[in-house]
Amino acid sequence: MKNLDLYDVVIIGGGPAGLSAGIYAMRSRLKTVLLEKYLPGGQMVLIDHIENYPGFPGGTSGLEITSRMEEQARLLGLEIISSEVQLLDLSRRDKVVHSSTGDYHTKTIIIASGATPRRLGIPNEDRLTGKGVSYCATCDGIFFKGKEIAVVGGGDSAVQDAVFLSRFASKIAIIHRRDTLRACKILQERVLKNPKITVKWNTIAVEILGKEKVEGLVIENVATGKRETLPVEGVFVLVGTDPNTEFVHGTVVTDEQGYILTNEEMQTNVPGVFAAGDCRRKSLRQLITAAADGAIAAVSAEKYIESLKQ
Repeated sequence: MKNLDLYDVVIIGGGPAGLSAGIYAMRSRLKTVLLEKYLPGGQMVLIDHIENYPGFPGGTSGLEITSRMEEQARLLGLEIISSEVQLLDLSRRDKVVHSSTGDYHTKTIIIASGATPRRLGIPNEDRLTGKGVSYCATCDGIFFKGKEIAVVGGGDSAVQDAVFLSRFASKIAIIHRRDTLRACKILQERVLKNPKITVKWNTIAVEILGKEKVEGLVIENVATGKRETLPVEGVFVLVGTDPNTEFVHGTVVTDEQGYILTNEEMQTNVPGVFAAGDCRRKSLRQLITAAADGAIAAVSAEKYIESLKQ
């Protein structure tokens, strides 16, 4: 199937970055289409309660923010299509996005495909996500004031987030499969000196317990095979994220993990191709930073289109 229309902007991904880009692109009167593999919202729809997004005192759900963003974008006329992007052709000035619903020809592309937290793949993990299982310490730490929790992971992010979570939790157990942490030395020193934190060496998480919410975590010593149950109310899975950038392979520059490299204008190494949100390399992955990225990318796309007229 071929789409013969030439778009000003094709946005790939319907999370906060993509929807924000769509809103700004439509306000600039750019002919824009947003392609989303599943439903608008991305990882945002999985967050049960959000307290740190401006304009919602008392907090709200990720689903509510998604609904409002999508409604605003559609009211401005944004075309949203359920479609899986398979390949990009950036060899010409007018670019082509190959997808499950056809080919989209466009002057610019905004890649806002997000990233997916790595999961443990253990029993009850999916069922209890948002009910004590979390993949974001900054997002959810405040909900665990005075509670015992577990952090699974041993890299920089996991260790740094464990220290952050110690502001709220009464007790934290770090579950790490090795006998030494992989985090940098200064972070190791901080976590090992923290009286609220203990490290369960040579252990892995094997099952999360609970009916309506997390009630415990079963761990196993990889050397002895011995199991024990930790009476925790929260499990933070912090074993990394994977960017959803398989379709860009070989077209724009990424780092070794697959995150797209951009400048502060969200421009990639290919003129007219921008990246926004969690799929690009950045220091802070939050709903608000994704939305900001999307706005910047749309404005940058408009400037690029104007430059083509000169």
